[in-house]
Amino acid sequence: MTNQITPIARSADEHYQRGNYQLAASEYRQALVLAEETGAPSLQLATLLNMLGIVCKYTGAFEEATRVYGRALALIAQELGPNHTDVATLYHNLGGLEHERGRFADGEPYARRSVEIRERALGPDHPDLAADLAALAALLDGQRKFQESEPLYLRALAIFEQAYGPDHHEVGMTLGNLAALKHARGKLEEAEPLYRRAVEIRERSLGIGHPSVASTRHNLAVLMRSHGRGDEADMFEAWALGILESALGPQHPHAAACRAALERRA
Repeated sequence: MTNQITPIARSADEHYQRGNYQLAASEYRQALVLAEETGAPSLQLATLLNMLGIVCKYTGAFEEATRVYGRALALIAQELGPNHTDVATLYHNLGGLEHERGRFADGEPYARRSVEIRERALGPDHPDLAADLAALAALLDGQRKFQESEPLYLRALAIFEQAYGPDHHEVGMTLGNLAALKHARGKLEEAEPLYRRAVEIRERSLGIGHPSVASTRHNLAVLMRSHGRGDEADMFEAWALGILESALGPQHPHAAACRAALERRA
């Protein structure tokens, strides 16, 4: 990237890593405008478009995310071919966007395509494939296809633990998703320790104020409330709501769900 673009993109990356998604989105947009004005190479444009899509997903700017992901996918496929692992990454992200929108069936083909490309390119035990497997499982969960999704989570978890160790943030994320699956199936005694371990890992790896940690704590609070532990759930919900509203905005679906849980309790 040019000297003008690089510091903006690096600052955006830092905001993204900290969960400051709205600031990150603003800076990725600035970097993208500069990149287009200066005629940056296609793959550099695609990188900025992809990162903007990621943060737009988190802030609820779904239409913008769809648009920039589509541009990035077209650029990468043209430059690297339709079966490159970077193409798999864009399919993974498009599936994740549909998951965030609650359009699980629409996201499933994207996720399956990412798994297909990645497994062919990298083999059955690569951690990037594990991320694709977990993403596909989450979309299957949304359709209540639990018999198919649970083995995918377990396979992904084994790959992540082998590659990264038991305390990596990818392990925490997969544990949180597996906990949500157990919760949805009514297996509350199995779900709670998985949620708690997920929270511990994600707090260590991402920081206590990260919105992903808040989302997992919200899910744990929902489970607590179903166990009749409303006071403890309220404490978790109030904490999570502050983080989610600050990072994602008060109208974001995750913040709205957390707020509605507290309001129902009040």
